[in-house]
Amino acid sequence: MHRRRFFALLGAAITAARTLRAQQKAVPVVGYLSGASPPANLDGLVHGPVHQGMGELGFVEGQNMMWEYRWAEGHYDRLPALAADLVSRNVDAIITGGGTTPAVAAKNATSAIPIVFINVADPVGFGLVASLARPGGNLTGISDIANELTPKRLELLCELVPKAVSIALLVNPNNELTERQVEAAEGAAHTKGVQLAIFKATTEAEIEATFAQLHADALLVGGDAFFIIRRDQIVALAARHAIPAIYWSSGWVAAGGLISYGADTDALLRQAGIYAGRILKGAKPADLPVQQPTTFELVVNLTTANTLGLTVPPSILARADEVIE
Repeated sequence: MHRRRFFALLGAAITAARTLRAQQKAVPVVGYLSGASPPANLDGLVHGPVHQGMGELGFVEGQNMMWEYRWAEGHYDRLPALAADLVSRNVDAIITGGGTTPAVAAKNATSAIPIVFINVADPVGFGLVASLARPGGNLTGISDIANELTPKRLELLCELVPKAVSIALLVNPNNELTERQVEAAEGAAHTKGVQLAIFKATTEAEIEATFAQLHADALLVGGDAFFIIRRDQIVALAARHAIPAIYWSSGWVAAGGLISYGADTDALLRQAGIYAGRILKGAKPADLPVQQPTTFELVVNLTTANTLGLTVPPSILARADEVIE
C-alpha cells in the first residue's frame, strides 16, 4: 500500500471514529432513581407508561436516547449516593420514582440537571418547588396528593367493615411522608370515631412482627416504595391473619388484596415520561407546572372479600371502577 494512501485511510478512520463518538455523546441519557427494586422482567419496564410517555415525544431507548437506572431496593439511606452517581455521569435529566424521598435526594445532589419527580405528595411543603404553577429551579413533576386520600381510604374501610372499632396503619418510618400520613389518618379516625394503632416496619421481619401482634379490625397500608417490594408478603399476611386491608393502587388488588383507592398510576407515570421528553427537547422544569391527578380508581376484589367473610356494600360496588371476581 502506498504511504500516501495509508495515511489517507488512517485519517478517514480517525475522522469516522470521532464522528461516531460525537454521535454517541449526542444521544441524551436519562437517569431513573427509585427507592424500590428493579422489576423481575425489565421488558415490562421498557414497555411501561414512563417509556410510553417519552415515546410520544419521539424518544425510544436504544435508538435516540439511553437510560441509567439506580435502585435503592427499599434502603433509603442509599439514595443520596445513587443520586450523586447519576450526577457524576452527567445525565441529561433525572426521573425519580417512589415518592418524596428519592426526589429530595436528587434535589440535594444537583441544582443544574433537570429533575422530574413522580408521586410526591406535597412538593411545595417539602421545598422541592416554589409553587405548583411555577416550580422554579430544576424540578417539576407529578404530585399524587397522597395525604388528601388517606382519610378517604380510612372512610372506605369503615364502610366496608361497619363494626370496626379499631384500625391499624402500617407505615415506614424512613419515609419523608410518614409523619403526615399519620396525622391525616389520626384526623380521619377521630372523625369516624374509631381507634387508630400505628405500626412501623422497615424490614421483612418487622412486617411479619406487625401482623403477629395486630389486633385491629382492619388495616390501612401507607404508601411506600419498600412496601411495594414486599407487596406479595403483605397481601399474603393479610389473608393469613384475615385482616381486611386497603391499599393505594390497583396492583395490590390484582395481587389478591381486598380493596384499593388512589390515583390512576399509569396516567401519572406516562405524564412524567412526557415531561422528561419535553425537557430533552429544550423545555425548562421551571416552566412546566406540577401536575396533579384528575382521575382516581376504586378497585375491589370480591374473591378476597368472600374469603374474609365480608359482604361488600352495594354503595362501594356501585362506585367501583373495577371489580375482580
